[in-house]
Amino acid sequence: MQKISVGISRCLLGDPVRYDGNHSLDRYLVHTLGLYLNYFPVCPEVECGMGIPRETLRLVGNPDNPQMITTQTQKDCTLKMQSWAHKRVRELEKERLCGFIFKSKSPSSGMERVKVYDKETGIPTKRGTGLFARAFMDHFPLIPVEEEGRLNDPSLRENFIERIFVYKRWQEQMSGNSTQSNLIDFHTRHKLLLLSHSPSIYRQLGKLVAESKSKGVKPAISSYHALLMNALHRKATVKKHTNVLQHIMGYFKKNLTPDEKTELLEIIEQYHEEQVPLIVPITLLNHYVRKYDQPYLKHQVYLNPHPIELKLRNHI
Repeated sequence: MQKISVGISRCLLGDPVRYDGNHSLDRYLVHTLGLYLNYFPVCPEVECGMGIPRETLRLVGNPDNPQMITTQTQKDCTLKMQSWAHKRVRELEKERLCGFIFKSKSPSSGMERVKVYDKETGIPTKRGTGLFARAFMDHFPLIPVEEEGRLNDPSLRENFIERIFVYKRWQEQMSGNSTQSNLIDFHTRHKLLLLSHSPSIYRQLGKLVAESKSKGVKPAISSYHALLMNALHRKATVKKHTNVLQHIMGYFKKNLTPDEKTELLEIIEQYHEEQVPLIVPITLLNHYVRKYDQPYLKHQVYLNPHPIELKLRNHI
């Protein structure tokens, strides 16, 4: 797979574009995740014409439709930022992005919980979204987005990276060839991954694929994409993973020796009790897939959803 195109707040790459001329370099994003991603940096304040250094900004008023105001001179920069943001997101269409990583707490790029100050009292509430982040998410509602701060949480990090890899596979599968056979192939390979996130949406997607020939392939593909990203945004819990692991084990009922079956059951139970990380049963299952040449499981994305070097399934 080629590097995945992902947008990112420019300061996170170490560029000195913050209001005070500093940066917010995130070494994990640059040195680890950056091995697999092709970043498209964006700095809303600089790109819409504000200098470095510059006066700080804050969001003021209604959290659902705030104004962007400079903190000292009280200059209203809302329309300037919104006009630039709407133009910029249209320009980003050609980059075929599979995700965006925003700078947390920023009045332009914060994805959520950005401070919005009351006009009368000056008291802030953490209910806002940065103006550029809002424009991006409105324009690209299915593209996975996250903030660098939240990516310090192992579960959130795994979920986000898993989603951008799935989004890339969807792009490649459907680019210029949106056929029923492509939809069936994609769904077949992602069945167990979907089951680990949302059994209910997994069933909806299966029904959608089954009815795609009679009800039309193009509307089915559009509906599938939206449901797919909705499903993957839901947390894959230990309970749901355990169900999938037991389901996978069923494919080996004619192959495993009594000792192998006992060992696998023990390891799945250890994972269920949160004594070992998910990578432990997954590694053993991948071994059996190769050993017994299991044709269906060979192509299941669930067993290899992202590069093992990222160690996303190594946490408990």
